[in-house]
Formats: sequence, structure tokens, C-alpha cells
Amino acid sequence: MEKRSKAVLSNPRNAAEEVQALQDAIYVIGGKWKLPIINSICNGNRRFREIERSIPGITTRMLSRELKEMELNQLIRRTENPDSPTKVEYSATDYCYSFGHIILEMISWGKAHKEKIIRGN
Repeated sequence: MEKRSKAVLSNPRNAAEEVQALQDAIYVIGGKWKLPIINSICNGNRRFREIERSIPGITTRMLSRELKEMELNQLIRRTENPDSPTKVEYSATDYCYSFGHIILEMISWGKAHKEKIIRGN
């Protein structure tokens, strides 16, 4: 962890730069729906309705808005098949996969946290 910290953090530390980087990351992947959407797409759901059905509680309007924002941030790719009727599919970009290890760590931490809370220590 110390070696990774030295590679990422400036010396001397620049708190404003670190906070800005955290805010940028949270802006791009934060919120209630972005990570579940990425997880759904990475689990093979490519069509809008497949993604929608795989995420309990998300509305059509919210999914549409999030997908557009994620496309602008180059996390997903929207591919439109010109055949009639139009078929639209979504896929994760290589850029999206670049933070896959972070998602795995978050899942691991979330499981451990839940267990810690249940055990009460």
C-alpha cells in the first residue's frame, strides 16, 4: 500500500489536487446507478430493457439519463444497428474495464463491511 501511495500521491502532498481527483472520480462513477449499470453490462446485458430488468428500482428515465452520461464519459459504447427495427446495444469500453479492479475491491469491502456489521465487532 505504501509503494502505491508514493506512486500516486505527490511529494510534498497536494491536498487540493487529491480532493479534486477524488471528486472527479466520484463524479464519473458515483451515484446510485452507475456501478450497477456497469455491472449489468459486464454481466452480458446489452439491450436497454435487459439492463433495466437487471437493476431493481431503476426507472426508464433514470437509466436513459445515466447511459447518456456514461457514454459521454467514455465508459460505455452505444452501438446502433441500422436494420429495421433499430437495435441498440451497449457495451463497456476498455476505459471502463480499466477500473474493474476498483469495482472488485469495492465488492469485497462491501461484503466484509456487511459481515462486520452483522457480527457487531
